[in-house]
Amino acid sequence: MSLKGPLPTGRYAVGTMTYTVYGDRKVASRVYYPAPKGVVKGYPKQQYMSQEMVRGLNNSMLMSFNYEKSERNGENVSECYVDAPAVYGEKFPLIVFNHGYGEYRESNSFLCIELASQGYVVICVSHSNQAGCTEFDDGTCVYGDKDLLLKTYKPYFGGARAVLKITKMNKSDRELAEKFDEFQNKYCEYLNSLIDVWVEDTKRSVEYARENLSDMIDLDKGIGVTGHSFGGIVAYALCQTDPEFTCGINIDGIAIGHYDGMVLDKPFLQICCETNSKLVTRVYLDHTKTVYKVVFRDMKHLGFSDLKYKVDSRKIVGSLDADLLHENMCSCHLEFFDSYLKKIKDKPDISTNDVITVEIKKADIKG
Repeated sequence: MSLKGPLPTGRYAVGTMTYTVYGDRKVASRVYYPAPKGVVKGYPKQQYMSQEMVRGLNNSMLMSFNYEKSERNGENVSECYVDAPAVYGEKFPLIVFNHGYGEYRESNSFLCIELASQGYVVICVSHSNQAGCTEFDDGTCVYGDKDLLLKTYKPYFGGARAVLKITKMNKSDRELAEKFDEFQNKYCEYLNSLIDVWVEDTKRSVEYARENLSDMIDLDKGIGVTGHSFGGIVAYALCQTDPEFTCGINIDGIAIGHYDGMVLDKPFLQICCETNSKLVTRVYLDHTKTVYKVVFRDMKHLGFSDLKYKVDSRKIVGSLDADLLHENMCSCHLEFFDSYLKKIKDKPDISTNDVITVEIKKADIKG
C-alpha cells in the first residue's frame, strides 16, 4: 500500500479541521476548506490514517493496511493543513460528502481536497457503526461491525446472486428499475433502514456548520451533495427529500431507496462503472431537470475511492490508471458544481472521452 496521491491543483491551499456533534448518535465530521497559500507554511499536515483507523479498516474491509510502514516512509499525510487560517472575509459554497458503507470519513479525501482547492468548503460525514472506524473529537472511536458486508443483503448470497442477474439483463431503464425494486424489496430491508439514519447524520452535521462555520460557508445557493457507494445513495435521497440540497452526485451507489410517485426536481449526476450501470436506472426516471450519466471504463466499485492509489489489485480497484480516474472524477464534480452550485457556468462541459462515456438525460417530466 502507498498513501501517496495526487496534489491539489486549485488556486487555494487547503485547511482542515474536525468537529463532533454529540447526542444519542454521535456524528464526526471533517472539513476541508480554502486557505491562502501564503499562510499554511508552519501548520502541520493532516495525518491520513491513525492506528485506530487502520485497525478498523483491516477488520471491515478485509484488507491489510500497514500503518508502521506508511509512517516510516513519510507517506501517512494528506495535502491539507490542520487548523490553517481560512481565507479572510470570503465565503464559499458548501458540498457535503458521505463515505461508502464500511468505509471511512476520509475515503475520498483526494477528491475533497481538490474541490476545496478550487473554492468549495467540503464537509465529510462519518457514520458510526457503519464505517470501518469513526473517530470523535473527545479521543474515542467506534469500530464497524466485522459482519458489515454480510448485512448488505439478507440472505447475503441470495441477494448477491440476484443483483448479479440484473447486471446481465437487456431491458429498458424503467424495466431495469422495476426489476431492481423487486430485488431490494426482497433482500435490502437493512440497507433501506439506514438511509434515513445517514440522512439525519448529514443534516445534524450541516446544522452544526451553519451555526459555527458561517464565516466561511455561503449557503445562498443551497448545498451540493456527493458520496461514494451508500454515500451516493444518501446524496440521491437528500436531493429527493430536502429542498436545501440543490444538486447532487452519486458515485457508483446502486439505486437503493423507495421513490414511487416521487419526482426529482434537481440536477443530478450519476457516476458508475460498467458493471453497475444497470443497477442505477432509477436515477434516470421521473425528473424535471437534466440528469447526467457518466460511465467509467475499466473500473471496479472500490476504485472510486482513495483505494485507487493504495491497492494494487485490479480485481479490487480496476485497471484504469489512478491519475486518469482522479482527473476525470474531479473534472466531472467541478463542471457539475460550478454550473449548479456556484452557477458560474450555464451547463457542465462533460463529454465522452477515452475514460468516460457520457449520456445526458433530458427532463422526462415537465416542471
